[in-house]
Amino acid sequence: MTTTRPITSFKCLTFDCYGTLVDWETGIYRALQPLAQQLPDSHPCKNDRLSLLRSFGSHESKAQAAAPQDLYRDILKTAFASLAGEFGLEASEEDRVKFGSSVGDWSVYPDTLDALKRLHKHYKLVILSNVDRDSFQRTLEKQLVGIPFDAIYTAQEIGSYKPNLNNFRYLIEHCDKDLGVRKEDILHTAQSLHHDHVPAKEVGLVSAWIERGEEVESVMGGDSLAYDGKVSYSWKFKNMGAMADAVDAASKSA
Repeated sequence: MTTTRPITSFKCLTFDCYGTLVDWETGIYRALQPLAQQLPDSHPCKNDRLSLLRSFGSHESKAQAAAPQDLYRDILKTAFASLAGEFGLEASEEDRVKFGSSVGDWSVYPDTLDALKRLHKHYKLVILSNVDRDSFQRTLEKQLVGIPFDAIYTAQEIGSYKPNLNNFRYLIEHCDKDLGVRKEDILHTAQSLHHDHVPAKEVGLVSAWIERGEEVESVMGGDSLAYDGKVSYSWKFKNMGAMADAVDAASKSA
C-alpha cells in the first residue's frame, strides 16, 4: 500500500536479507560454478549468468512449494540436485551439502553495513528471511558483523516461505508482540517484487523498493512491468545507501 507519510514517521524497518542486504545472485552463481563448469561450452547455462540463475530459481521455487517445512539449507540441496538432473549431471552428497551450506559465504552489498548502521539510529531493524536460523546465523557472523538487529524471523519458525502471506502475518503479529511496533509503523524494505512487495501489498504493509538493477526479478520470470497493479511501494531506492541518505536528509529537515 502507498502512503504520503514522511519516511521518518515509521518506527521499524523490516528487511528481506538475501537480495536486499546480501548479494544472493552472486553468491548462488559462484556456488553453482562447480556444476556449471561440467557443462559443454554449447550449453546455454555454461557461461550465461542469467540463464543459470533463472534455471536454478525455477528449481528452488519448486522445492519450496513442494516442501515448505524443509529448512532452507535442505531446499538448496534439493534444488542443486534437481538442477544437476536437468543438466544430465550427477550431484554427490558432498557437493549438495557444500552448496546447501554456502549461505554464510554470500557477501553483503558494498553499501549494506554502513547503511544499516545509519538507519538503526532512526528505526528498529527486523529481518524476515526465507533461510533457516543456522544459515542466517552464519551470515550474521561472517557478513553482517556488528549489526544489532532487533528481531530475526525466518521461514524455519514460520513454517512457510515467502511469498506466502503467513510469513507477513507472522511478521506483523510478532513486531507487535515482541517489539511493541504496530503494523502501521512498519516499513517493509526489500528488493524482490515477487517475494516481498506483492504480498506486502496484499497484507497492507507500506513498503520501500530497493531496486538495485539486478537480475532477481528476471530469474522469477518477469520484470517490474510485469508487476503493474500488483505492487504499491511508496519509495524506490537504487540501493540501501541511497535509502540511508534519504532518511538522514529527511531527519535533518524535519
